[in-house]
Amino acid sequence: MKRTGPTNEHMKWLIQELRKESSTQKAKIWRRIADDLEKPTRKRRIVNISRINRTTKENETIIIPGKVLGSGALTHGVTIAAFAFSETAKKQIEQAKGKCITIAELLKTNPKGKDVRILG
Repeated sequence: MKRTGPTNEHMKWLIQELRKESSTQKAKIWRRIADDLEKPTRKRRIVNISRINRTTKENETIIIPGKVLGSGALTHGVTIAAFAFSETAKKQIEQAKGKCITIAELLKTNPKGKDVRILG
């Protein structure tokens, strides 16, 4: 039988928590993020800093169900929640007075998913 779904234990746990929180809080955003994270690695979202800079405003909170890469420049502070960050992306976000957090951290601090935008 062919394996399906993610094999990363942390990813499996995160998907399970997102689905649980989605049903208890009645927040559809977490189910959507869980569905996106269940996709194969090659179909997961990869977003560059330049795209984040073009499509966000100051102090906005965004979530990327995938990885953030450091190509481009960020000129304003944003809070970015993602499954993974490259080292250069982390440095650029912190230099722009932004914050890099994990999806699990965002889930704990904002269980209803209010004022969070999905990017990617």
